Amino acid sequence: MSPDTLSPTLAALADPTRRAILARLAQGQATVSELTEPLDISMPAVSRHLKVLERAGLIERGRDAQYRPCRLRPEGLAEVQSWMDALRAEWVQRLDRLEAYLAELQDAPAVDLLSDEPSSSPSPEVPDDD
Repeated sequence: MSPDTLSPTLAALADPTRRAILARLAQGQATVSELTEPLDISMPAVSRHLKVLERAGLIERGRDAQYRPCRLRPEGLAEVQSWMDALRAEWVQRLDRLEAYLAELQDAPAVDLLSDEPSSSPSPEVPDDD
């Protein structure tokens, strides 16, 4: 059984503060103090959020003298993207089958529910949403 790396990533993304940090890092690297500035939380709280993001593989911290700039790791989102792509493909396939089934129903002759014989009267038209 392969280790579950998707759960820590999704857990990290579940928090709005961490998503805000990732949005900021998408613009370029930043230090903890630069990340703390727009947020309404303390520097130690931002550091805790950064640890969660780092453990999930979404960011990395570098060393630049006394600074530890943080950078976004876009490849950390690759597994989430793959999972979401698979879900989307499944739903597209289901919706395509539903669309085909509804088209088939629309083209079928009307049936008198009491006799199971095709009705001689035309079926009512279903209005288009277009």
